[in-house]
Amino acid sequence: MFQEPTSMSPYSPGIAPDDLRLIIEKTAPVVWHALRGKRIFITGGTGFIGCWLLEALLWADQHFQLELQLMVLTRRPAAFVAKAPHLAQHPAVRLIMGNVNALGGFNEPVDIVLHAATDVANAGSDPCQVFDDIVDGTKETLALAIRCKAQRYLLTSSGAVYGRQPGKMTHILEDYAGAPDTLQPNTAYGQAKRVSEWLVQCAASRHGIDTRIARVFALLGPYLPLDAHFAAGNFIRDAMAGQEIKVSGDGTAFRSYLYAADMVVWLLTILVVGEPGQAYNLGSDQALTIRQLAATVSRVVLGEERFSVAAESVENAPAQRYIPNIDKACKDLNLFVHTDLPSAIRKTVDWTIMQSTASRT
Repeated sequence: MFQEPTSMSPYSPGIAPDDLRLIIEKTAPVVWHALRGKRIFITGGTGFIGCWLLEALLWADQHFQLELQLMVLTRRPAAFVAKAPHLAQHPAVRLIMGNVNALGGFNEPVDIVLHAATDVANAGSDPCQVFDDIVDGTKETLALAIRCKAQRYLLTSSGAVYGRQPGKMTHILEDYAGAPDTLQPNTAYGQAKRVSEWLVQCAASRHGIDTRIARVFALLGPYLPLDAHFAAGNFIRDAMAGQEIKVSGDGTAFRSYLYAADMVVWLLTILVVGEPGQAYNLGSDQALTIRQLAATVSRVVLGEERFSVAAESVENAPAQRYIPNIDKACKDLNLFVHTDLPSAIRKTVDWTIMQSTASRT
């Protein structure tokens, strides 16, 4: 059911040392103390968020001698070994082969469950399948947490739970009562994340699990797939190829981007210091339009603004926004945005070049 680690060498990180230093410096000592000696079950451990969590936890494990045991769920262990051998083959990591929707065979003791599987719906995805996969995965991880006596459970949810952000609302608060439109099948992801949050709260009420929810907004950094449906990744890909960045639509929608090292600080702090039963927005509150994003990527990568916009903006049209209000995390948990957008873009580019060079040698 699992693949034993084959390497006993010290951890050699796959991300920049200054990112690891930031994570160590900006994460309160109480977090590392609370994680000491813990057995942590991680879903989504082979994806963008999961790889960053593993990088940080393994670095802290080595730095503070935490003696962590990290159980990482993956459908394809061999593929993860090929992708990130320094993570997959670390002695503190144990790969659990399986699917998040079928975890009934796992019965070992666990202290913490990090449900970080965050696959989103692509164009053409079956909405019902997307909904079922997300909800069933949450049910299975909660059942595992109850069965294996986990004390803490963290769900990585999404800002999609709020539905469309009103045009006049510049930043959306955790207590906003809006929701995805039930008459639109393409809201399956947001609908499923809302149900998942409800299931988490039910488990906390019935079984006494210490639960927290992180509502994740847009992210940027190494390990982000540049060929997926993420505008920032696509823009970086095209600019690195020396191509003009093409903005579909009119480029007036507002987004914000939190760098992945900052994200790890936020996730681990929410897990340990966050109030049980609470949800926290996780993201940057520094808004910019997609047009401004294209201009920024172009300047950082190409040294000039080289982009085009497919459509003219409609005068007086309501702004489309996806921007969190992060006051709750800032005030209650002392969390802040540490990495500016140009730096996040440059770090992502540098890492991508490094990976490309390594793959050729």
